[in-house]
Amino acid sequence: MPNSLNPFELIARRWQPSARFVERAALATVVMAVVIVVTGGAVRLTQSGLGCDTWPKCTPSSLTPTADMGINGVIEFTNRMLTYVLCVFVGVLIIAARARTPVRRSLTRLGWAQFWIVMGNAVVGGIVVLTGLNPYIVSSHFLLSSALLTVAMVVWQRAREGDGEPRDLIARPARQLTWLLVGATLALILIGTVVTGAGPHAGDAREVHRIPLNWQEITQLHVDFVYIVLGLTVALWFTLRAVKAPAAQRRTVLELLVVLLAQGVIGYVQYFTHLPEVVVGIHMLGSCLVWIAALRVLLAQRERAALPAAVPAPTGDHETVQPEPAASSR
Repeated sequence: MPNSLNPFELIARRWQPSARFVERAALATVVMAVVIVVTGGAVRLTQSGLGCDTWPKCTPSSLTPTADMGINGVIEFTNRMLTYVLCVFVGVLIIAARARTPVRRSLTRLGWAQFWIVMGNAVVGGIVVLTGLNPYIVSSHFLLSSALLTVAMVVWQRAREGDGEPRDLIARPARQLTWLLVGATLALILIGTVVTGAGPHAGDAREVHRIPLNWQEITQLHVDFVYIVLGLTVALWFTLRAVKAPAAQRRTVLELLVVLLAQGVIGYVQYFTHLPEVVVGIHMLGSCLVWIAALRVLLAQRERAALPAAVPAPTGDHETVQPEPAASSR
């Protein structure tokens, strides 16, 4: 009696997505990861963090916001619903990667990693509400979103390459400098979350606990790391030029430099204009773009070739017969 097929195998028998579709599905998860960060920032910047004052319901007696909760309840509830939209995009990616032949286990595993990060972050979001916007948990909420963006970027890259062993495209010292650049960029983002946790945008009009640090001093540390990351970016570009690295790798470094400079301008504007909400929101978008650009630099420095196509096993109801040397390929 044949084994029963799981739902993914049933879908694979009826639908064979193209490699292009899988790649676009992966890119869509990258876009949605950015959207969820920006909309989460909008919740805080509009003081809607406690628009729904409990979780998983919006109020103890209602799943959705009530009329007396006003626009803040609508904004917070809409952000919650975007989690389900994100799950749909991740689900499409998982199904497409699983349905495609040959099956690429690396893509499906990374897709499931995205799904569980989304689920974990939904729980953390609930804890954020239940703890009255505790700044440390709010920071972890953002960092999990950054982790989701990281995995989404890796999936997008893997969807455009094979499953062979990775091969470095640049010299090892330049590769090490790149890792240092990515580490410094990550530290820059981490310090940015501390600035947010200590700054004036608490996420609600009521008194909300903040990280007990001077946010202006932390902001200065954040600026110092901006210069460190800029310096490492310029150094990496000159290093790649000196070792005659391919133009594609040098171009990703220039893209990162442009994004960093734009983000720096936005940062100074928001500081000298006393942190207007719109500019802070643009700066949050910029932080996502900086991280994406840094990951592109790293991921562009190696490649994976496609694995050789598997030879189909002989089939039939009788014993296996050795093929004739001059067998026709028809």
